[in-house]
Amino acid sequence: MMGLGNIQNCPRCGKIFVKGIKEVCPTCNREIDEEYQRCVDYIRDNKLVNMYVLSDETKVSIKQITKFIKEGRISVADLPELTYPCESCGEPIREGKLCKSCRDRLEKGIKQAIEKHGPNEETNKGIGFRRDFLDKD
Repeated sequence: MMGLGNIQNCPRCGKIFVKGIKEVCPTCNREIDEEYQRCVDYIRDNKLVNMYVLSDETKVSIKQITKFIKEGRISVADLPELTYPCESCGEPIREGKLCKSCRDRLEKGIKQAIEKHGPNEETNKGIGFRRDFLDKD
């Protein structure tokens, strides 16, 4: 039995629906499936398509096409011109969320923060698992 806790507004159209496995209402889910099929059909005949042409020709948003790629529904392996923007700088990428430059910059920042603050008892309090918590009666 589905409880009222599963009722929500569809993030795509705003209609109220009972949330199950899908994040959107059944109507929007069908529309997304149709958009996916339009993209796949267009790509089948146009291997050198880029994101903007694919969006224009299929009337599917760049955001939705990017989601298809990130979900693995559309593979860019044989589509050399199909890229989407890095979530940080907007540079065209073919996988993940960040381009190599932004990943490198993030990794460098993390390493510098670890080196600067180092692992010591005071900065690690309250983070992670504390063994002494189990030792108390």
